[in-house]
Amino acid sequence: MFTATAPYKPKHNVRVVTAASLFDGHDAAINIMRRILQATGCEVIHLGHNRSVVEVVDAAICEDAQAIAMSSYQGGHMEYFKYMIDLLASRGAGHVRVYAGGGGTIIPEEKRELEAYGVAQVFHPEDGRRLGLQGMINQIVQESDQPTLRASLPQPDLGTLTRDEWGGIARVITLAEAVEAGDYDRATWATETSDLRARAAEATTPVLGFTGTGGAGKSSLVDEMVRRYVEDFPDHKVAVLSVDPTKKRTGGALLGDRIRMNSLTCGRVFMRSLATRGSGSEISQALDEAIMVCRAVGFDLIIAETSGIGQADSSIIDLVDLPVYVMTPEFGAQSQLEKIEMIDLAELVVVNKFDKPGALDAVRDVKKAYQRAHGRFDADAETMPVFPTMASQFNDLGTNAAYVAVLSALSVKMGRPLEGRFTATLPTGEPNRSWLIPPKRVRYLSEIVDTVHAHKAAANEQAEIARELWALKKAIAIMTGHERDQPLNLAVYGPDTVAEAPHHVAPLMDAFDTLRTQLTDESATLIASWQALRARYRQEKNAYVVRGRTIEVVNHVTSLSEQLIPRVAVPDFGEWGSLVRWRMLENLPGEFPFTAGVFPFKRKGEDPARMFAGEGGPWRTNKRFHLLSAHSPAKRLSTAFDSVTLYGQEPDPRPDIWGKVGNSGVSVATVEDMEALYAGFDLSSPKTSVSMTINGPAPTLLAYFFNTATRQQVRRHLTETGALDLSDAECLQPNCGRSDSAAHTWEAVRALISAGDYARIQATTLRSVRGTVQADILKEDQAQNTCIFSTEFSLKVMGDVQQYFIEHAIRGFYSVSISGYHIAEAGANPISQLAFTLANGFTFLEYYRSRGMKVDDFAPNFSFFFSNGMDPEFAVIGRVARRIWAMAMRNLYGASTRSQQLKYHIQTSGRSLHAQEIDFNDIRTTLQALLAIYDNCNSLHTNAYDEAITTPTEESVRRALAIQLIINREFGVAVNENPNQGSFIIDELTELVEEAVLREFERLSDRGGVLGAMERMYQRSKIQDESMVYEHKKHSGELPIVGVNTFLPPDHTGGEATTIELARSTDEEKADQLARLRDFQARHADRAEAAQAALKRTVLAGGNVFDTLMEASQVLSLGQVSEALYQVGGQYRRSM
Repeated sequence: MFTATAPYKPKHNVRVVTAASLFDGHDAAINIMRRILQATGCEVIHLGHNRSVVEVVDAAICEDAQAIAMSSYQGGHMEYFKYMIDLLASRGAGHVRVYAGGGGTIIPEEKRELEAYGVAQVFHPEDGRRLGLQGMINQIVQESDQPTLRASLPQPDLGTLTRDEWGGIARVITLAEAVEAGDYDRATWATETSDLRARAAEATTPVLGFTGTGGAGKSSLVDEMVRRYVEDFPDHKVAVLSVDPTKKRTGGALLGDRIRMNSLTCGRVFMRSLATRGSGSEISQALDEAIMVCRAVGFDLIIAETSGIGQADSSIIDLVDLPVYVMTPEFGAQSQLEKIEMIDLAELVVVNKFDKPGALDAVRDVKKAYQRAHGRFDADAETMPVFPTMASQFNDLGTNAAYVAVLSALSVKMGRPLEGRFTATLPTGEPNRSWLIPPKRVRYLSEIVDTVHAHKAAANEQAEIARELWALKKAIAIMTGHERDQPLNLAVYGPDTVAEAPHHVAPLMDAFDTLRTQLTDESATLIASWQALRARYRQEKNAYVVRGRTIEVVNHVTSLSEQLIPRVAVPDFGEWGSLVRWRMLENLPGEFPFTAGVFPFKRKGEDPARMFAGEGGPWRTNKRFHLLSAHSPAKRLSTAFDSVTLYGQEPDPRPDIWGKVGNSGVSVATVEDMEALYAGFDLSSPKTSVSMTINGPAPTLLAYFFNTATRQQVRRHLTETGALDLSDAECLQPNCGRSDSAAHTWEAVRALISAGDYARIQATTLRSVRGTVQADILKEDQAQNTCIFSTEFSLKVMGDVQQYFIEHAIRGFYSVSISGYHIAEAGANPISQLAFTLANGFTFLEYYRSRGMKVDDFAPNFSFFFSNGMDPEFAVIGRVARRIWAMAMRNLYGASTRSQQLKYHIQTSGRSLHAQEIDFNDIRTTLQALLAIYDNCNSLHTNAYDEAITTPTEESVRRALAIQLIINREFGVAVNENPNQGSFIIDELTELVEEAVLREFERLSDRGGVLGAMERMYQRSKIQDESMVYEHKKHSGELPIVGVNTFLPPDHTGGEATTIELARSTDEEKADQLARLRDFQARHADRAEAAQAALKRTVLAGGNVFDTLMEASQVLSLGQVSEALYQVGGQYRRSM
């Protein structure tokens, strides 16, 4: 029996910085840990994902934390944590304890090495099994339960303390908190800080205070204010003091403002988070002393931000020079404004989230309330200092206006001008209320729910009518004896026949004719065409048409026992009702609503298997691709990129970057890297398909890919015309396979062809390429976290990519792979994965429609990508996804057949790969692969058994690929392509899952659709909650996992591999990538600046960014593209 571990009760205020390591978006584990830390009584400063060592160490020092708790799942952990230990020591913070976790990716040998180097504890799966979640947290808290004011630690010299001594400032603020808590003598404190107080009294540093309701966006607004200020005043330094509430029951606190502050990366902003610690107020009792310290040491601006407040709270007023009240348009009735104390006391009011419904009226009402409260009836209400803003929008005009007003008001307060480099020229005005989804379409998910329910209701209604018609027809046939040996048909009898019929038959005929009018034409067609359709599948061969091309296939496979096994099993319905219902809700593969699959038959000669690779540099991964694809004429290459590439960056010798180059994926930083990656593969061949798992920088990698494919065809053209003397194999190689020949570089080759011929070849190439780029920025924001640009800008560029696809007739390549896999990996259960993914797909659809694109022009470029798993619902997620999509697309959006067909791609579960007993992982993967193949997936990626520990090795990838090859080529039942149809449990699961998904659609719709729910962090919170449930059940044993918490090996070591081949990039490979990058940048230096400028101009002018990127990517490295777009598109702001 599992016994829950009681939380340890800390004796001191234990402060812990939590984060996921640089270029690592896997924050499910660290989110679980930070929640338990908070519940155990800690003050948690959560930084979120993708945090550099410098950012984490800065936070630990400024927050005067006792511990750092980090997760690292993307490799590079050795360099990362050693760099952290070294940096802490060099900055006088060697006392900060570092705790790390990475599942099985940090193997026991590495764990021991890191702990010997100074990491307090590296938790691995066996620790989790031994201690449980709470036990691991208890260990962290108990070992860190020491005051940072103890004599053994260096304390600051208060007489000489400066604004650059962040550790000293932080320690003094901790001392001030101790005084308020009664842990340090107040008189002694007053004496020790007398010099500081004198310096503070002489300082003229303005103090700006932000307060407002919880969820009003105060942190985002503060970040935007600070960003503008440090750009405006390049020699100024800022202190930010942020307060969050302490939980009364546990004493813990989530200090959650630092995660939102992108402006901290400039290095000129000191930030300290304070907990209220029972102050009974929205501020810390030590806030006034913290402000005094920051004034004394000479910061140029101090910003104090309170926790969320109620209508009567106003504690900030007495501590700051300029109080700003932040609210949203959703304050309720107008009379509520009269109850808000801060409208009377604030000197400026900001109405944030101006894109909300009713925002215009809200601003007008707030201005009038401010006018009344301040007795300014002699001035026009429009001139009141009330500013509408959208702080989440990059370079928001309203935020600019509020910033300029703040500087103006501070100038008056301080009696001196406060104007920076850009203050006078900063464009101001009302926020641009442009919506990604128009307000009138915000209920689109509810419309989809109604559409699906209406179709199912119609199916049941028509089935009942058809059943009664069949019964009447059958009865008439029996009673007359005329049609007993003939197939029944839907022909009406007509008045004359009824009149001539025997008296006991005529009423039946009349009833039939009357009821027949209620049967729709569609239902009648489904019945009338059935026998002919059924016969097509019973004969030797079948033929169907795909995109205007007739494909002929055999209907049966002969077994070793010489039995004809049908590739598609066709039911034999005896009456029309069951037939109509089945054809309206199920139907054969390739027939609406595509429940059983979108194509009538699977393509022969091309298994759904994807050939997965991604490790080291591009040449190493290229070699792996050739190995995996050697057995098949169809090359279905699936590419994983290293985390440096995933975050739009490039190789660098800095340790926390260096360690991740080429680990857990391939390093690609230039178009020349992309050429090397796919060298030797004809990217324009119909037998080649390339999948790229990349999101934030997806447009850049896609441009690299398109240019790579074009370069291959340019070489072919020049060879055919005699301008080059190359073999076909050399045409597929970078530099024509002659790296030492200046005459064969791309620049030399490009000079041989005219602009017109190049454009023609490129157009033909783009119409030929096949593949997928993931590019799903919605699921990144919700789960995976490789967002790099602001969400709005990322979606804009996604739309640009799709517009480019339409204009260039790119039909064989998917512009987005709408992914549930990473939602599942972050912790979502099967229902949430499916619901969120489909909802995201419909959101892209609505956004593209709002840009004027026609559904049938872009929907065929959509692909869907799901995770499989061991839960029963995974048996039907493809069926449910295809059915909901098809019904909505046809019945709601009026889309064509091709647009109705949801392309369903599967990857076996990464979460079900365990570091203990890793050989068992192949068993789980095999079962999941079988589910996917039975569910008629369009492609399948089987994970390697060792991915719980390392990038898969050559041996493990071959085993993973063999799993699905064995199923497809050896497993007898798998020759049938609709084995799930007709199963009672599959039918029941389909209905259960479908209705659960539709209920989730309604919940999303109630929150303003997908984007509205994202603003409220609904998806992220739900995913984290479901992850917590899974982890608790796993650790308690309630969810049995063989080899992990049950059926343990006799020695109970967990069976974790300690001697396993690790597919890690070498220092030589990393050095080669860095050298290739620097060489590329040097050769294109004369064109890079102009290319970056062209990109920025396109963004500012609202043009098609991808169109410009196609040319710019020829001369810009990945990091150069990202840097240019950050400046005009904004960086992603993290959330919990």
